[in-house]
Amino acid sequence: MADRRFPDRRDAGRQLAALLTDPARAAAVPLGPGVLVLGLPRGGVLVAAEVAAALGAELDVVAVRKLGLPGHPELAMGALAAVGDTVESVRSEVVLARHAVDDDAAAEVRRAELAELRRRQVAYRGDRPPPRLAGRTVVLVDDGLATGSTVRAALAAVRRAGPAAVVVAVPVGSPEVCAALDADEVVCPLTPVPFGAVGRYYDDFGQTTDDEVRAALARAPA
Repeated sequence: MADRRFPDRRDAGRQLAALLTDPARAAAVPLGPGVLVLGLPRGGVLVAAEVAAALGAELDVVAVRKLGLPGHPELAMGALAAVGDTVESVRSEVVLARHAVDDDAAAEVRRAELAELRRRQVAYRGDRPPPRLAGRTVVLVDDGLATGSTVRAALAAVRRAGPAAVVVAVPVGSPEVCAALDADEVVCPLTPVPFGAVGRYYDDFGQTTDDEVRAALARAPA
């Protein structure tokens, strides 16, 4: 199982969709009419597009940004996520316990990433109002789950909008992180032990562009 790989994000999305729509799935959360699929940009939107197509569901995005540790941006000290005007943040206590972070430097990272988060909201959604989440089942989709910071932030932002239930669906993820998520259901077909970087489990894990995200949203069911 640890050697399994997905050809690319779209194939991973189709495999994830097949699992979600399997009649034999022991569903903790029914995925009936009115389901909303939210992809995490950028790469998660390509996966989410395949899930939304299989479910015949509305597709949208929840903008997220990793908060990189000052001086070591590859390490996430937390993350931001936004649904409409609501912005939620989470901290990575493990990283912050190991690294001293200057308050001013951390605030500057947050300002920069918040500006990029807002830019992406406009780039992907234009002037369209945010989707209605209250009372709906939301499927939150990303292309993989390593530290879980961005998905945890997205979960917090989505929860604030009052959905009936939230399902997190990812093709591959750390088993420990999947188990710790505060979701009504987590669907993750590939949970390798030990877990490597997400890109290790894809043949093609090239960077997704803004244009690809917009195109995926434009093709999605209304």
